Amino acid sequence: MSNPKVYKNFINGKWIESSSGKTYENLNPANTDEVVGIFQKSNADDVNKAIEAAAEAYKKWRLVPAPKRGEILYKIAQRLLAGKEQFSQDMTREMGKVIKETRGDTQEAIDMTFYMAGEGRRLFGMTTPSEMDSKFCMTVRQPLGVCSFITPWNFPMAIPSWKMMPALICGNTIVIKPATETPLSVVNLIKVCEEEGIPAGVVNMVTGSGAALGDPLIKNPHVKVVSFTGSTEIGRHISEACAPEFKHCSLEMGGKNVQIVMDDADLELAVDGALWGAFGTTGQRCTATSRIVCHKDVVEKFTKMIVERASKLKVGNGLDTSVDMGPSINQAQQDTVLSYIEIGKKDGAKLATGGEKLTGGIYDKGFFTQPTVFTGVTQNMRIWKEEIFGPVLSIAVCNGLDNAIEMANDTTYGLSASIFTQDVNKAFRAMRDVYTGIFYVNAPTIGAETHLPFGGTKETGNGHREASEAALDVFSEWKSVYVDYSGTLQRAQIDNQ
Repeated sequence: MSNPKVYKNFINGKWIESSSGKTYENLNPANTDEVVGIFQKSNADDVNKAIEAAAEAYKKWRLVPAPKRGEILYKIAQRLLAGKEQFSQDMTREMGKVIKETRGDTQEAIDMTFYMAGEGRRLFGMTTPSEMDSKFCMTVRQPLGVCSFITPWNFPMAIPSWKMMPALICGNTIVIKPATETPLSVVNLIKVCEEEGIPAGVVNMVTGSGAALGDPLIKNPHVKVVSFTGSTEIGRHISEACAPEFKHCSLEMGGKNVQIVMDDADLELAVDGALWGAFGTTGQRCTATSRIVCHKDVVEKFTKMIVERASKLKVGNGLDTSVDMGPSINQAQQDTVLSYIEIGKKDGAKLATGGEKLTGGIYDKGFFTQPTVFTGVTQNMRIWKEEIFGPVLSIAVCNGLDNAIEMANDTTYGLSASIFTQDVNKAFRAMRDVYTGIFYVNAPTIGAETHLPFGGTKETGNGHREASEAALDVFSEWKSVYVDYSGTLQRAQIDNQ
């Protein structure tokens, strides 16, 4: 690309350059010769301007009736649907995952926006009888104010929509910092918001480094909510930074997700699930299937089947519709993946397929790694315990359901898990006893839908959930309202003994 386009920050309804005067190049991870765009290298001044604009806009936006806010979101969803193919191709160019997956990413943003548009007429509270005569009781939701969003690169339109749309429908204003590697998808989302009538200052965006912008986004006193998706290490820092002022803090972090394969499983289906769960998005999902716990009676057959299939997956540029798996997002991530492959071999796991950086031809211009499967993995190995965020699948052996459940729970994370079995009793026991926020039966550990809560337990999150009605609890606060029409002073429990 000889003349890449320069993209600006969006603050108070205007596209403006960073006060730093600096920019950076966003490169295609499948072809680093291609500059996807040039983006602003923002600083704290830019963040503070965006937050000030959001704080001012909040005064009016909070008073817009929720159904009217929903009508704007409905128009945004329609525009996202109309532009789906272009947005998806842009996403593949900047993020690398295959086009069928980026179409799904964009569709998820469409689904979330339509869903939250409907919530404009369903921000339900409740009414309840009072214990006193001639007294009315109800609850209502109220917005909090300015929300700061720090979003990741692996779902560069879906995850921003998970945060933006529930925040907006509740009456909040927002400042979003997209991942350094994938700002274009958020630019596309913001442009649609602007063109479909979001008032100036309600939605703001600054691009640049998380290290430079994180503290201003968190510590500005106007900010009332911080929502972050990323690593547990950074999430812990954000939680600590929010604590002194008791800011609302929603954290969606790591995962080390397990697929249990029992001896009565449909092995063809289980292999399909494992391949999709492990190598979809090049393993760069917080819900990726990184561990298989397979029953001893079928592990040999299962392993043979998955190794054969994994070794035949086509790796390449995601815009090629025949490609099954794209590149890692950048050199640092690929280096991390390759280092874990070496760790796995050193710890004694058997490399069954893959394990190498792909080179030659198109591979020399991107960050491509072979789909990798380890067998003979045990619970003391680092590849069993630590999140790799790449196309590496570890297979361990269990001797029954109780053993499988114990192994599944042997992790500091608790995001997603699944079981493949034809026994309904085993399925329900695993549903009950595997301690995760998401659980699948006869499906891989990926595939969440927007109308169910998304999030995890333990070091995966801090108790909040994204998506569905549950997301409204992050971006609103409850107010209990009592209306006494008795004409007398009624002192609740004192007069009701």
